[in-house]
Amino acid sequence: MKSSLVILYHREPYDEVKENGKIYYREKKSPNGIVPTLKSFFANADQSTWVAWKQITDAERTNFIDRVTMEGGSDSCVVRRIPLDADQVRNFYHITSKEAFWPILHSFPEHFTYDSSDWENFQNINRLFADAACEDAADDALIWIHDYNLWLTPYYIRQKMPNVKIAFFHHTPFPAADVFNILHWRNAIIDSLLCCDLCGFHIPRYVQNFVSAARSCRDVEVVERIPVPEAFTKTGSALAEPEMVTKLRYNGRIVTIDAFPVGTSPKKIHDVVMRPSIQERVEVLRSEIGDNKLIMSAGRVDYVKGAKEMLACYERLLARRPELVGKVNLMMTAVKAAKGMRVYRIAQEQIEQMAGQINGRFGTLNWTPVQLFTEPLPYDDLMALYKAADIAWICPLRDGLNLVAKEFVAVHNGQKGVLILSEFTGSAVELPDALLTNPYSSTRMDESIDEALAMSPEEQAARMKKLHKAICRYDVQQWANHLFREAKATVAIEPEAKEAIGV
Repeated sequence: MKSSLVILYHREPYDEVKENGKIYYREKKSPNGIVPTLKSFFANADQSTWVAWKQITDAERTNFIDRVTMEGGSDSCVVRRIPLDADQVRNFYHITSKEAFWPILHSFPEHFTYDSSDWENFQNINRLFADAACEDAADDALIWIHDYNLWLTPYYIRQKMPNVKIAFFHHTPFPAADVFNILHWRNAIIDSLLCCDLCGFHIPRYVQNFVSAARSCRDVEVVERIPVPEAFTKTGSALAEPEMVTKLRYNGRIVTIDAFPVGTSPKKIHDVVMRPSIQERVEVLRSEIGDNKLIMSAGRVDYVKGAKEMLACYERLLARRPELVGKVNLMMTAVKAAKGMRVYRIAQEQIEQMAGQINGRFGTLNWTPVQLFTEPLPYDDLMALYKAADIAWICPLRDGLNLVAKEFVAVHNGQKGVLILSEFTGSAVELPDALLTNPYSSTRMDESIDEALAMSPEEQAARMKKLHKAICRYDVQQWANHLFREAKATVAIEPEAKEAIGV
C-alpha cells in the first residue's frame, strides 16, 4: 500500500539502541522539539513513510535493512533509511551544507567556501531522497520536506509525480537576495523551491527574503500580499516586517508562501520540570549558587551563535562593576561540533580560551565565574538549569528561530525570570517582551545585562506572563497543524499548466 504521507528529514525519528548485540529503535529521550510532533502525524496516517539518511560502513552495507519500524510501532509507519558512506556524509553535510550553504544562510559570506563543495554529491543525495519518496508515495500524497539539506528534492519529485502535494519548511534563516545570490547554484535551488505547493518559513522577514531571491532569479509574479499576522512584531526590531507575500505564480503553478514559526510544548515542558527529581536538582543548583545571580546560556559551538560576544560582555561586566565579582555566575553550554565539522574548530578554541581567560582573571579559590560545558547536558539537567537560572542570555549574531529562548520561558511558566534575546533571532519577532539586544553593539549588550540584573521581580513577572502567552499561542502542535492544513488547502496546478504538461 502506498503512503498518503511521506516525511523527508535528515534525522531519524527514534534513538537507535544496541543491547546484547541486538538493535532496538526507541522513543527519543527528549519529549520536546519537532520530531515528537511530526511523529504524531506520522503515526496517525493510514500509511506513512519517514525518509532519513543513515551513515554505514562497507561491511554494514551487505546486510543493511533499509526499512524499519519503531519498537511498539505499527507496520503502516515505515522508516526508510538511505545508506550513505562516510565520504558521502562528509561532502554532503559537513562540507557542502556547513561550509557553503550555512554561512550564506546566516549572512556570513566571509565564511563561504566554493572550491571544496561537492555539488554533484549534493545533487545525488537529494535524488536518492526524491526516489525513495516517489517509490512510497501515493499519487495524491502529501510529501513534507524539512530544511535546506534537501533543497533540490522538490524538483526531482515534481518531475516524477506532478500531482503530489509538496510542502517544504525552511528551518534556518533565509538571507537577503544579494547574500543568497552569492551561491553559484542559486537558480537550481530557486527552481526547486518553486516546484512546491507550500514553502514555509519561521517569520515574515524570511518569506520576503525568499520572494526577493526568487524574483531576482526568475520571472515570478506576486499574486497576493497581506499584512503580517498579529503574532509577529510589525516594526521596531531588526527582523520586523509589516507585510508579506503569500502567493507566487511561476510556470502556471501557484506557490503558497507562509510564515509559521516552530514552537515548543509548554505544558509538556512544565510537567517535566515539576517532577520531584528535577525539583531536587533545582534545589541543589540554587544551594550551590546561594544568593548569587545565575545566568545561563545554552547552545552549540558555531560562529553564528554569539558565544564570543557574550563572553566578552560578561568579562566587561566584571571589570567595570567590581562589586559583582563573586556575585554573578555564568553557566553556559557550548556543545562541541561532531567530528568532521572542521569549520567550527577555531570557534571552539576561541570560546574555551575566553572562558579560561575570564576564570583566570576573576576567579578565586571558592568562586569560578564561568562554568563551560562542551558535551550535551542530559535533558533533565538542562531543564533544571533553565529553572534555576535568574537570567537566560541568548544572543546569536543570527539564528533562524532559537528554541532555547522559548524553552526557558516555558520552564518559568509566567513567573519571574529575565530573557535577554538577540533581535537577530527569528523568535525575537514573536517575543518583543524579552530584553532585546544587539550582539553587534558592545554598548547595547552592556546595557542589556545591566538592565537584566536590576530588573524588579514585578517587572520580570509581567514580562514573563506576556512571553508565556506568546509561546502558547504558537506551540509546536500549532506549527505542525498549520503546515498540514495549509499544504492540503493549496491549489497545486492551474488549468493552463495542466494542459501544458498533459495531466
